[in-house]
Amino acid sequence: MPALWLLVLLHVYIGARIAPGLPGVVAPALLVAWLVASAVLIPVGFFGRKSRSRAAADRWSWAGMLALGSFSMLFVLTLLRELLLLAALPFDLPPLAAPSAMAVPLLAVLAVVLGVVGARRRAPVRQVDIPIEGLPAGLHGFTVAQITDVHVGPTVKRAYVQRIVDAVNQLQADAVAITGDLVDGRVQDLQHDVAPLAGLRSRHGSFFVTGNHEYYSGAPEWIAALRGLGIRVLLNEHVVLQHGDARLVMAGVADYTAGHFEASHRSDARAALAGAPADAGLRLLLAHQPRSAAGAADAGFDVQLSGHTHGGQFLPWNFFVRLQQPFTAGLHRLRGLWVYVSRGTGYWGPPMRLGAPSEITRVRFIQLNRETP
Repeated sequence: MPALWLLVLLHVYIGARIAPGLPGVVAPALLVAWLVASAVLIPVGFFGRKSRSRAAADRWSWAGMLALGSFSMLFVLTLLRELLLLAALPFDLPPLAAPSAMAVPLLAVLAVVLGVVGARRRAPVRQVDIPIEGLPAGLHGFTVAQITDVHVGPTVKRAYVQRIVDAVNQLQADAVAITGDLVDGRVQDLQHDVAPLAGLRSRHGSFFVTGNHEYYSGAPEWIAALRGLGIRVLLNEHVVLQHGDARLVMAGVADYTAGHFEASHRSDARAALAGAPADAGLRLLLAHQPRSAAGAADAGFDVQLSGHTHGGQFLPWNFFVRLQQPFTAGLHRLRGLWVYVSRGTGYWGPPMRLGAPSEITRVRFIQLNRETP
């Protein structure tokens, strides 16, 4: 109830600050109607997910998440308008209250439209080269197709997943890595929607590590379901891939918070590397959260592939990711470890991406000071 009251008060605040500056009667009335609908649909969208009818639950989720996205834009733009008006006080400027009030809902609508288009399109392929000192010639050019944070659930369905699978298969990668937060819901509700993942194709197969959302959705059941699709789940363990005359260690850890849900899944990078051959040309760790990087560096990994952050997903939340994670997106160096953080292949919550584009990542390992066409 406190959260609901806060939500209502924030909607009232937006209306009180913006509606008086709008011209005529129709524009303020439309804004008030928008805010009333938003204040109702956001909680209904969350509670509606418990409907016995999956179709009804999905429709309520769509409505609630769109409302949440539009509210976020309205609220942020209202705060920016307040700062603008405050900054303009010492200066003899033309009145800004009315034009800035008009700008807030117009910019919010534009941001929502662009955000929905950015989220619902098939994620483009992002090429990332990671130079590895001492990489054997046999592993020069080894590629991993990374997908992460798809969040199959109320608004991400089978057709969306199939487009991702088709794009990954076109890359003809040596391996596929799924770095967590694949789902938002129970196996019994979503198994049809994740089924296209069985069609992923690569030289060495597909590998998966759990994200925090798998534990919200029944991780043991999802692990069994993904294994049934032919995907290798790595729970603090590794496999050795023989690639020509070279060997690569493909390891994975459970989510950074997994131990809070399943004690036996406590994330452990050292355990994931235990028993790995000392002569492996590359030690690669799949870990959902960038926060696992310190443990990966201590354990002796060369590279960590992560997701979780969504790159912030849409403005301005990308500026707040660093409060919880050491890296927001892109390629980073932590001591002797390369860390690549994907912005995610899908989205969570509001079907919006703005300023943080989604991606299917084609990671290629190359020898230092050597290029591959």
